[in-house]
Amino acid sequence: MSLDRKKAPEFKQVDRIDFINPIEKVLDNGIVLNYLNGGSQDILKIDFIFNAGVWTQPKALVAGATNNLMKEGTKSYSAFEIAEGIDQYGAFLEMDNSFDESSVTLYTLTKHLDKVLPLVKEVICFPAFSQKEFNIYKNNAIERFNINLEKGSFVARKEFSALIFGMENPYGGNVSLSDYENLSLEDIKVYHQKNYQLSNCKIVVSGKVNDTALASINTAFGKDKTTLNSTPTKETKAHHSSEKNRFILKENALQSAIRIGRLMPNKLHPDYFGLQIFNTVLGGYFGSRLMTNIREDKGYTYGIGSGILSLKNGGYFFISTEVGADVTKDALKEIYKEIDVLTKELVPQEELDLVKNYMLGQFLKSCDGAFNMASLFESVDNYDLKYDFYDKYIDTIKNITPKTLMELGAKYFMRIDLKEVVVGKV
Repeated sequence: MSLDRKKAPEFKQVDRIDFINPIEKVLDNGIVLNYLNGGSQDILKIDFIFNAGVWTQPKALVAGATNNLMKEGTKSYSAFEIAEGIDQYGAFLEMDNSFDESSVTLYTLTKHLDKVLPLVKEVICFPAFSQKEFNIYKNNAIERFNINLEKGSFVARKEFSALIFGMENPYGGNVSLSDYENLSLEDIKVYHQKNYQLSNCKIVVSGKVNDTALASINTAFGKDKTTLNSTPTKETKAHHSSEKNRFILKENALQSAIRIGRLMPNKLHPDYFGLQIFNTVLGGYFGSRLMTNIREDKGYTYGIGSGILSLKNGGYFFISTEVGADVTKDALKEIYKEIDVLTKELVPQEELDLVKNYMLGQFLKSCDGAFNMASLFESVDNYDLKYDFYDKYIDTIKNITPKTLMELGAKYFMRIDLKEVVVGKV
């Protein structure tokens, strides 16, 4: 049988995903651990997740600084000794701070788990927070911030967050140089004490999990007493400023950074899935409307994209690009034109089918292996959702119609509701 290379292979849609179901285990002291057993290699990924994201910080920069400095020496080990101790067993330790959470993630061979867990516990529970390391971190952070202020894309992102959320909202705090200068070591110590308690921790283990590994984790983290107090919930809401456009002039700019968007529902809202599909058509993949027009047809930019980010206490839609300073006005005109078309005209079924298959393929890719499955679990568990969230997502992608997309466009993407930030020249 000969292969016809002029004929594209048939699309085969994803029918269902066989998820690795998490199994819940409660450690001796009450810490909840979920594990996903899968894979053929004796490798583990262990996520220690804390309710210690930007949303919880009492003042700007504290959450990120705390997470970064935890690995820079503990009461028993220097930063070098921790790094060497982890490295010699082929393990890797990763720190992360986001809007809603902070995490400490360990990648390790199962056979070396007992050797590296004590070092991880030192990082989480007993960081030294020395004045020397703090000074180095602070000076480096100030230097990076000053360098970033020269980048239009950095300034546009910073100003955009403040514009849509408001300065009083933790998601929208527009960080300034004074925030770095006012950061103190005492702020970090107090924040760690309040937010990195084991009672404020969830553990997710993925990979080739066995009873011995679970017992080791319980020995390291399940024997300490935990307190019942946890991080209080903030009632802060995004303000709705009347300001629609914010322009920051950069006289010598060769490019203008553009950021357009608005507040959007998060994963808990029934429109969330449809909005993700609308966004993909508009600017969520390489063949999107924005990329085809602004890059391929007009040549105004090397890249343009859009996204919808779900946060635990909100969410937002954004379009992001950098265009030649001399075509800023033209680029803005074309961006709004593409949005407007999608709110008034039906997406051709052939284009929508292409987007559906792209999205289903990307989702299938995100399910590859226990580590990725763990990330999917964490992504819904943070909202107290279950895996059926993804079944509904797949179902929506497969069955959404051009009419529904157009209705969502008219509901959420009218120009009057969008905010705009331009840094450069107009």
